[in-house]
Amino acid sequence: MLEQFGLEKLYADGAGPTVVVGLSGGVDSSVSTAILQWQGYRVVGLFMKNWEEEGPDGCCTAAADYEDVKAVADHLGIPYYSINFADKYMDEVFKHFLSALEQGYTPNPDILCNREIKFGHFAAHALTIGEFIATGHYAQVSRGVLRKGADEGKDQSYFLCGVNSGQLEKVLFPVGGLEKSQVRKIAEILELPVAQKKDSTGICFIGERKFREFLTNYLGTKEGDIKDLDGEVVGKHVGLMHYTIGQKKGLGIGGRPGAKEGEGWIVIRKDLKDNVLWVSNGECEELFSKELAATEFNWISGKPPANKFRAAAKIRYRQIDQPCEVEVVGDSVRIIFDQPQRAVTPGQWVALYDGDVCLGGGIIG
Repeated sequence: MLEQFGLEKLYADGAGPTVVVGLSGGVDSSVSTAILQWQGYRVVGLFMKNWEEEGPDGCCTAAADYEDVKAVADHLGIPYYSINFADKYMDEVFKHFLSALEQGYTPNPDILCNREIKFGHFAAHALTIGEFIATGHYAQVSRGVLRKGADEGKDQSYFLCGVNSGQLEKVLFPVGGLEKSQVRKIAEILELPVAQKKDSTGICFIGERKFREFLTNYLGTKEGDIKDLDGEVVGKHVGLMHYTIGQKKGLGIGGRPGAKEGEGWIVIRKDLKDNVLWVSNGECEELFSKELAATEFNWISGKPPANKFRAAAKIRYRQIDQPCEVEVVGDSVRIIFDQPQRAVTPGQWVALYDGDVCLGGGIIG
C-alpha cells in the first residue's frame, strides 16, 4: 500500500522487532507509527506528558493530545501508554531556559528537550519495553550518524544537534525520508483520525502561548530604556527577556523626528548590567558578525573531524547552510563565516554540517 512513497515491507506483519513510538497526538508521529506497523514491526505507542499547567484557554493541551493518541492507537489496533516526565522537564529543561533568559540570552529549549527528555529519559524507559524507539522527526539516522531529513523545508536535524551517536543507535525516524505532503497523504490514505490536524507550534510540550504574559508569570518584569546607537532614549522596554537580537516587531517605538523613512527599528544588543535595549533605525553594520564562539559543543560522533576544517553552519532553524571555517579548542568552537551573518544571537545553538551529515552543535556565546 505504501510502496508508492518509496517505503518497503521489512517483515511479515507483526514479525519484526518491537518499536516504541513517541506518540504526541500529531500527524507526524501518527504516520510514523502507521509506517512501522505496515513495515511489519510490533509497535507500542508511548505518550509523554511533560507539562502540567493548563493552556491559555483553560484547557490542558496534554489531555487533548492524549485523546488524539488514543484515537490513533485504537484506529491502528496497537497498545499505548502514558508516562509523566513533567518533573524532569521542569528541572532539566525549563529551569535552564528561565535561567538563560534572566542572564540575557535567547535559549532554545527544544534542543535541550530532545537531548534530556526524548532521547534521554523517554528512550531509557522505552528501551525497557522494546528494541527500538521512534519519533516523528524529519531527520534520518544510520548507525548513529545523523542526517538531514529529505524535506528541506521540514528538516529537523538542527533540533537534534545536541544528542550523541549512542542516543541514536536504537532510533528510527520513519518520516525522515519523506516530504511533508507525502506524510499528509499517507494519513489520508490510512484514514488516521489526525489527518487534518494542524502542526503544533511554540515551545516543545508547552505549545502556543501569549509568550510575554507567560514569561512574566515566572520572571516578573523589569522595565528599562530603549536607546538608539547614538544613546538617545527612543522608548521603554518591558523586560530584556522578551527581546532577541534582530527582532523588529513588538518594540513599541512610534514615529520619531529624523527617523529613516520606511526603515523599522531593530534590536541590536541587550545590556543586562544597565538594563538597556539597544536598537537601530534600519539595518546596520553592528547587526552582522563574521564569526562566533560556541561553548559546550556536542560532537554527535564523540569527537570533531579535525582541529581545523571546513563545514557549513546554521545559527537558526531553516537557515540555509552557511560555509565556514571551524577551529576547535577544547569543548569550544570558533566559527569563521565566509559571509557575515545577521543577528548572531547569544544563547541560541549553532549546528555544523558536512554535506547532509549533522556533526553536532553548541551554544552561541
